Amino acid sequence: MRYDFGYFEEDHLKKVTEAHLWQRILGYVRPFWWEVAGALFLSLIITGAGLGLPALLREAVDNYIVNQGLTIPARLAGVTRLAGLFLALLGLEFVANFLQVVLLEWTGQRVMHRMRQQLFSHMLGLNLSFYNRNPVGKLVTRLTNDIQNMHEMFTSVIVTLFNDFIRLTGILAILFWMNWRLALCMCLLVPAILANTLWFSTLARNAFRRIRTGLARINSFLQEALSGVSLIQLFNREPYSRERFKALNRAYLDDTLYQIKVFGIFMPVVEILAMGATALIIWYGGNEIMQGAMTIGVLVAFLAYMRLFFQPLRELSQKYSIVQSAMASAERIFQLLDTHESLPVAREPQLPAKDGGMVVFQNVTFGYAPGQPVLHDLSFTVQPGETLAIVGATGSGKSTIINLLERLYDPDSGGITVGNADLRQLDPAWLRRHVGLVMQDVFIVPDTLRANILLDRLDIDDAKLTTIVDRAQLTALVRQLPEGWHTRLGEGGMELSAGQKQLLAFARVLARDPAILVLDEATSNVDTETEILIERAIDTALANRTSIVIAHRLSTIRRAHRILVMTEGCIVEQGTHDSLMAAAGLYYHLQSLQVRECGPS
Repeated sequence: MRYDFGYFEEDHLKKVTEAHLWQRILGYVRPFWWEVAGALFLSLIITGAGLGLPALLREAVDNYIVNQGLTIPARLAGVTRLAGLFLALLGLEFVANFLQVVLLEWTGQRVMHRMRQQLFSHMLGLNLSFYNRNPVGKLVTRLTNDIQNMHEMFTSVIVTLFNDFIRLTGILAILFWMNWRLALCMCLLVPAILANTLWFSTLARNAFRRIRTGLARINSFLQEALSGVSLIQLFNREPYSRERFKALNRAYLDDTLYQIKVFGIFMPVVEILAMGATALIIWYGGNEIMQGAMTIGVLVAFLAYMRLFFQPLRELSQKYSIVQSAMASAERIFQLLDTHESLPVAREPQLPAKDGGMVVFQNVTFGYAPGQPVLHDLSFTVQPGETLAIVGATGSGKSTIINLLERLYDPDSGGITVGNADLRQLDPAWLRRHVGLVMQDVFIVPDTLRANILLDRLDIDDAKLTTIVDRAQLTALVRQLPEGWHTRLGEGGMELSAGQKQLLAFARVLARDPAILVLDEATSNVDTETEILIERAIDTALANRTSIVIAHRLSTIRRAHRILVMTEGCIVEQGTHDSLMAAAGLYYHLQSLQVRECGPS
């Protein structure tokens, strides 16, 4: 189990400019520009209604409340009329806000759906070496937490920032129109606010980078630890696992607390600047009123506009929190999307010749890590209809041959052909359909037994499925299940034994009727009764098709036409069972050990 997290790409993020990130983010919004345009139009209505409220307040104070030249009924009537207009503007602002929220949420969900689908589809196309280096928990974080952060930015920030920009521009224009001296007094503090904001932006971005990295590490550790919890308990690894999780959790807490400290400094600074501006306006405006150069209504309206002016700045911490978290997530999402580690596909994929069952390995060398080859200049041929067994000690390269034949990896040098066509030029869909694989570890889809057998072969009817189930020795299992082959398996459904999973794997292969069949330790870890059923299934599956069998059991190997004996990535012996036993070489030694340890098969 891996607990070394030094390979995380978060530790080596490239410097990405804000402009580049925004360009890519807005690329996802472009198909929904009508909806965004509608939200921006609603922003103008919201801003206009909000800016009209202090103007009504000013008119009420100057023209009616402090106007001694009008009678009290006239003053009450004027105030009542303005109060009605005030409520009408509030109602308009509410309706526009409601429509904007609904429109933005709908658009944001569509954008995130598109981004999540693209990211998942991209991940499905990456080769296995990528997944060998990247833990599942980290990739899950990309598809869940990081995408959700992007959604919050789309729905809560982008148009809101436009609202704030329009509002601040409008307020400044109104303030300079009302009293340019007071407006200049307030603007003296704007450079300090901007400097504070830029400082905060840099610190917040770095803080959220560390937070996203810490969360991915925790998710990865949890995924691996919980998947291997039985191993942890069996080998008394609980103390180490607790300490490792404690260290990761503490690092995540420290990063989060640092981000809170950044916000804890930014918010009071903005508040102090806002209160300082208010005090300055009251001092200067009060002097103007006492000298008769300004009315009380102007000062009241000015203070109301100032509250509206500083409100977006007060909320800037929350918006920056969302934006910087989203930008940190965007870096990781786009870095994953920019990862191109899929095996190349020919522009014009070929189909093999009629004798598609022939397999040729020609001088194949391959290693999972650079400079550490597992196979060395390997060459062999499997004729159509021939059954080839491959034996050897653990680490000799047997499973690597299967990985290369299934084209999960490409060889470093040499070539592999199927039906006289190079594997790299073959149509991948044909290869997956015509090279069947029965593995030791069988993955169960959380669905019915029928769906687990057919998978993509939905064209098979019940009559043919019955035949497949019978040939795969699954008939007894189907009769035992409460709903037959409609019984749900895995994740809340029925659980199958190791042997039953093996039989299910044979049924999957028979449903596809491949030209080439590969068996990878198909009879290991099962009881004698189940082994008999598997042997029958093997006899059915191997009939009239090219087969490559990796096995240790003598009963499985004897049915092969030819046997390859491997050690350290090279073929050291080959021939029939009888000829190899007569040669008294490595094969004889391996079989003798099996007979002594397990008894004859």
